[in-house]
Amino acid sequence: MTTLPVDDAAIAEAKRLRDAFQRFLREYEFGMREVETKISILRDEFTHLHAYNPIEHVKSRLKTPDSIVEKVARKGIDADFEVIRGEITDIAGVRVTCSFVTDVYLLFDLFTQQDDVTVRAVKDYIAEPKPNGYRSLHAIVEVPVFLSTGPVPIPVEVQFRTVAMDFWASLEHKIHYKFAGRVPAHLVQSLTEAAATAGELDVRMERLHREAHEINQRALQA
Repeated sequence: MTTLPVDDAAIAEAKRLRDAFQRFLREYEFGMREVETKISILRDEFTHLHAYNPIEHVKSRLKTPDSIVEKVARKGIDADFEVIRGEITDIAGVRVTCSFVTDVYLLFDLFTQQDDVTVRAVKDYIAEPKPNGYRSLHAIVEVPVFLSTGPVPIPVEVQFRTVAMDFWASLEHKIHYKFAGRVPAHLVQSLTEAAATAGELDVRMERLHREAHEINQRALQA
């Protein structure tokens, strides 16, 4: 078996690229944690000052290196970190699941009005659902990450949705994954109808919540 000579320069370059990629992803991890902290503070404030928690749960995810490379190839952009930062805005993602639609918009406003949060784009799929029924409020924001070398603005995709929207989206994703994106037409139709049902549930549950609150307030004032 022939052993090929070791190219020290090639190895050094590969290690440099590996380390640069790790630093690049670490910045996104820090940005994601900044957003998580801001959401956590809002949740704790509501819990202690208003005796009400509008957030059911928060999930975060960071794209894998393979996923980033695949998206770079699909978009046909240069494999340059600054180009990637400008063109791919969902490397870091935070999903905030709320109890009601009013909570979604309230938290979105409170979060995006903070001085160090810069809104780059908003897509309101609650006001205008996707054709398949998908509903959620998406925002691409920039938050500063303060490193030893100075602040770096990091884009983070933040999604706000209700429990019903989250349940539907999770099921829809599983079905599409099972069929590798080629879902039978009758299942697509059923999913769209289920999305409408989930929307009706959101409206009904929020109305019940409001009525319960009003009854409780009247009882306290009696």
